[in-house]
Amino acid sequence: MERGLILLVAAALMAYVAPGVQGTFHLSFSNNTEVNITRDGCGATKLCVETPNDCDPSATNGSCLFGSVMASTPMPPNGANLNMELRGFSEGYVALGLTADQSQGTTMLFVCAQNSSNNGSFFFRTMQRNNTNGVLTPLERIVREIRGMVNVMVNGSVIKCEFEIPNANASRASREVSTTFQVLLGTGPVVGNMIGDFRIAVNTTLLNLGNPTSTNVATTANPVAMTTNSASNGAHPHAVLFLLSVLSLAVMLRA
Repeated sequence: MERGLILLVAAALMAYVAPGVQGTFHLSFSNNTEVNITRDGCGATKLCVETPNDCDPSATNGSCLFGSVMASTPMPPNGANLNMELRGFSEGYVALGLTADQSQGTTMLFVCAQNSSNNGSFFFRTMQRNNTNGVLTPLERIVREIRGMVNVMVNGSVIKCEFEIPNANASRASREVSTTFQVLLGTGPVVGNMIGDFRIAVNTTLLNLGNPTSTNVATTANPVAMTTNSASNGAHPHAVLFLLSVLSLAVMLRA
């Protein structure tokens, strides 16, 4: 009984190692590691958002921050599959966010980053952004067919990635499907294994991601960082509750 109790507590501690560190069971990587992002199909087969306007994501250098999405036919109540492309220049990460309302609620943030402590190798994270205060927390959102590359340069890196988001749905109604989101593009730092503040460079109006010709009426640039990433501010509440539950179970087993 005591041996089982020790293993149970050990497993709990392994499940929560440090704030901001999340499991990767929700992420699956493609066997095809080639990343080829161009403007081909923009406005015809895929919806494209970028800054500066009409910049070239296939360039080997330069500051083009580019995102594109190609959506499948929505299937109620699950949603639509979104095939995403993201390219940008950063010393830490580039990210694409999807939200139904950027002024409130939350944003799903898909982060393509470089690990500076491991020769600039590529890694991928999913985060949730609080739209009121900008705080980031880990989000275990399923993402498939991830592939990425990092081209390390003198003052930063060109980071490119492609991935698929299954069952995306902007509607809160259980039997409705909407692919209308605001799209956010931006960059940020990576400190150790922590995703730092997300600096918004592009914030679109509501776009129908299923329509490649959907018009972004007023793209705005905002290089000012939001509040400090909450992932560095101690333990997350859900992790504390989890550990308390395990300790309660331990007491019951010993009794």
